[in-house]
Amino acid sequence: MSENKKRLQAPFRYDYVGSFLRPEHLKKARADYENGKIPAEELKEIEDKAIEELIAGQKAAGYHVITDGEFRRSYWHLDFMWGLVGLERLELDHGYYFHGEETTHGSVQVTGKISGEGHPFVEHFKFVKQFEDENTLARQTIPAPAQLLAELFREENGKNTVKYYPDEEELIRDIAGAYRTVITELYDAGCRNVQLDDCTWGMLCDAGYRKALESWGGSVEKEAQKFLHLNNLALEGLPGDLTVTTHVCRGNYHSTWASSGGYEPVAPYLFGEENVSAYYLEFDDERSGGFEPLKYISGEKKVVLGLITSKKPELEAKETVKQRIKEAEEYVPLDRLYLSPQCGFASCEIGNKLTEEEQWAKLRLVKEIAEEVWGGTAIKFTNLPV
Repeated sequence: MSENKKRLQAPFRYDYVGSFLRPEHLKKARADYENGKIPAEELKEIEDKAIEELIAGQKAAGYHVITDGEFRRSYWHLDFMWGLVGLERLELDHGYYFHGEETTHGSVQVTGKISGEGHPFVEHFKFVKQFEDENTLARQTIPAPAQLLAELFREENGKNTVKYYPDEEELIRDIAGAYRTVITELYDAGCRNVQLDDCTWGMLCDAGYRKALESWGGSVEKEAQKFLHLNNLALEGLPGDLTVTTHVCRGNYHSTWASSGGYEPVAPYLFGEENVSAYYLEFDDERSGGFEPLKYISGEKKVVLGLITSKKPELEAKETVKQRIKEAEEYVPLDRLYLSPQCGFASCEIGNKLTEEEQWAKLRLVKEIAEEVWGGTAIKFTNLPV
């Protein structure tokens, strides 16, 4: 391995969250498999080819991270959860109620003690890993541990969860242990960049959710401490050369959203105490609030500013984005700031309301702005000047 390859490390000055719009033929193949029309082997061949073509596109666009676009998943979070031991797929009577739209009805329930050995995502990662080269790093995105905990107490799910785990701390320990197992197996497969996608912090930013939480006898402080405890516990003892980042979202389903509110209620916990090296943060519209909560970013942590929306095709004005980067620089130095879309383009299989061509145009814009702000190719190598 070359010296440059050893030093390639996320985040990159121009970056993205991970999911991409599924080609129509891939959506059809997955539906055919679900309906028993094609076998698993045929679906895998179609997925493999689509992912290989996507990675070629990511490289051609000049990006330094490659992902499978989450092409083997129906959901950004549930497919991972279904792959853990002690959990199984569940269909509820309704989905989440986003702004103006209801999501599909998938969820997850406990069937036994939770552990993480033999997770299918490890094999999924190995497929992506083979396409790494001198200029690219393979990333694995997974839902944060706190996201799983929240799902297990979603409405009626909680009763079933308590049946297997009457002691919540035991549940937290088992979830954390399962994650450490999966991440260790990913590391052994060559993974050096894991991204934890996390909507739990976005929920706590929402005034309506906080009001409901208080009516249930809870509080932001209690929930934030619990989520922080679990996420950090899951990251204990991992290899030092593994980069773990997190992406915070307020919902991204078919170009709709779930929650609103700035980062103020969670900033001391999330930015000050979560043991990740970088934050991919939603900042694409007024629902995300201002940059002042970034003053809580601790140590040398990095911030990837999600200033380009993945929810609609219109391209942002370059100068407006540059001005917002300057505003963020009041709280975090420019050399620790990065740029990306605010979320993926298809957090769930349905995807957002834009075309593949418009998706790539968004990524071209991110790259162009980053190069104009930071100069050169804007690549980030560890221990090297940018």
